[in-house]
Amino acid sequence: MTPESTLLQSARAKASVRYPGIPGTADGTAMIVYVETRGTQGSAAFPITSSTQMGVGYQAAVADGFRNVWGHLLQWMEMESEHSSATGCEGFALAGGRVTNFTSGQGLILMKEVLYTISGKRLPVVFHIAARALTSHSLNVHAGHDDVMGVTDVGWGMLFGKNVQDAGDLALISRRAAEASLTPFMNCMDGFLTTHTIENVLFPEDELIREYLGHPEERIQKVFDPRHPLMSGVVQNQDSYMTGKIAQRFYYDRVEDCLLDAMVEYERLTGRHYGLIEPVDMEDADYAIVAIGSTSETAMATLPYLRSKGCRAGVVNVTAFRPFPGPELVEVLKDVKAFSVIERLDVPLAVDNPLTAEIESAFAKAAMGVDGYPTVSRVPRIYTGCAGLGSRDVTPGHIVASVKNMAEAAPAGRNGWPGKRFFVLGIDHKDSLLVEDEPDVRPSGSFSIRGHSVGGYGSVTTNKVIAKCLGDIFGFSVQASPKYGSEKKGLPTNTYLTVTPAGKIQTHAELQQVEFVPLMDPNTWNMGNPLVGLGAGGAVFQHTDHEDPAALWGSLPRWAKYFMLESRIRFYGVDTVRIARECCRADNSLVQRFQGIVLLGVFLRVTPFKDQSGIDEEVLFKRVETPLRYYFGKRGEQVIQDNVEAVRKGYREVIEVPRALMEATPAEDLRLGKDEWDKKGKDTNAFFI
Repeated sequence: MTPESTLLQSARAKASVRYPGIPGTADGTAMIVYVETRGTQGSAAFPITSSTQMGVGYQAAVADGFRNVWGHLLQWMEMESEHSSATGCEGFALAGGRVTNFTSGQGLILMKEVLYTISGKRLPVVFHIAARALTSHSLNVHAGHDDVMGVTDVGWGMLFGKNVQDAGDLALISRRAAEASLTPFMNCMDGFLTTHTIENVLFPEDELIREYLGHPEERIQKVFDPRHPLMSGVVQNQDSYMTGKIAQRFYYDRVEDCLLDAMVEYERLTGRHYGLIEPVDMEDADYAIVAIGSTSETAMATLPYLRSKGCRAGVVNVTAFRPFPGPELVEVLKDVKAFSVIERLDVPLAVDNPLTAEIESAFAKAAMGVDGYPTVSRVPRIYTGCAGLGSRDVTPGHIVASVKNMAEAAPAGRNGWPGKRFFVLGIDHKDSLLVEDEPDVRPSGSFSIRGHSVGGYGSVTTNKVIAKCLGDIFGFSVQASPKYGSEKKGLPTNTYLTVTPAGKIQTHAELQQVEFVPLMDPNTWNMGNPLVGLGAGGAVFQHTDHEDPAALWGSLPRWAKYFMLESRIRFYGVDTVRIARECCRADNSLVQRFQGIVLLGVFLRVTPFKDQSGIDEEVLFKRVETPLRYYFGKRGEQVIQDNVEAVRKGYREVIEVPRALMEATPAEDLRLGKDEWDKKGKDTNAFFI
């Protein structure tokens, strides 16, 4: 019997709601494309990493003649810059259209001039932001909140999703709130960490989108109408500019109520609850972590471990940054001893980093007795930390260290505070917190993979295909993500995947504990320690030219042989290049990428999922064709069948090194291997650096 994913169980448990959602798998990019191609009429965008694929997906829907849920053909405008694309959206909205945009990093900053005019004209657009670090001392295209925090003053609502499901749901919620309040919104998620991470989701039904958003012509005012001409964005001097600017508070005073109404109605229809903030285990918490985006979920996943150690910790995820939920944050945090705000940017010349400073201001207003704020007799100790800049890893160990920094009787600093008031995580710095241990916070029964490959070998796509297989075919909860880099093609890269038969995978970090390590490049042995974190009884697969078990085992370094024997690791191999060349007949340019597809067959053979499911081998390969068609269908039927054959060959031709052969390793080799292993690096974040 195939186990059900947690989201599918949740959907069935909410059968009483009208729109429980359609179970599936998607990354943040695909989720946004799914929602926006159904709920909008057009888009203007300009490609910039890591938002590019959202625009690509929308443009592909336009090219395919896709119609939204009201039967409208979608429209697409690709302008010459992000600034121009924002202006294109402005014009589309002025004409009464429901429009969207996708951007990131410098693209959002380049738009800033136009963002003011869009809000000033009360145009209810929604832009989707893949939040990203900005180029400063160097270029980085990965997750950070520099870009979104650089536009907090433009008069837009700003929501942050902590995972893929949030990204899709908040796309609809922000749209409804924007149109009700005549205020534009940004729907933000962490670049790569959410945009490119595959998770189980509940896709919103077409009927839900149609009912929840309403017909565009009934919700959006047509400002530009040839039958009723007017002038917009006129020059105003001393006599009138301030009057118009302050008068806009009429609209802003309504934003929070409109947003809350949108959240309440969404919960009524779907059963999925959202609020301005999301507190977890805060009822009795002594210490709390406050964060935005994917960091919040990693912190949530760490709470059971902290509480098992006797530490009453909680987490507060901030969903709405604009309107800022000051009273709500004060209410939920006022009784803790201390809390740490962890942020994905650093603004050294400010009083504190943006989220910390806003929370401090909220507590100051509460202490002054400002109407609408809770009464407070004290302000908890407020710590502020930097982590995850440029997608630097934020692990459960970092969350534990942040709580210990507040809770332990550390040497008193200035004003008698224990620990470091300002701290950093994950780098070597005087303000860094020491990570003493990396707890395994995965759901019970989880199975994790850390793949080592080369950019361009197709391993990233294979990781996605495996995730869709496990999620859509076997019904497991999955999470799959790559370690992307702008320089990765032709260079070493990692992929990560976790599957669990029950529970939800919440960590958004490079995997510290794994059960399977595939090596698509034998040179991996010379570049780091790919065996770090591999659990006893786990498995290793290696692409090899040596398809004889003795030759394959003999090719390994001594320290790897020692570890595998000591930990009872199973070792497999096959020549993925040979199989790729044999199977890739329709398009020779895909041979290199076919190597990754061979790994899918190997995975199905050496992992327990196929046997546990009871699925017949032929049925399995028929089902595998579905995700392959999803990713490669545009290349034609022969390419799909070539892929299926590559999967079959990987499944049937992979060889296992017999245990007896491994145990025949000379004792002197194992003694030297132990010495080498003891000297090897054990940091999972140090691969190939």
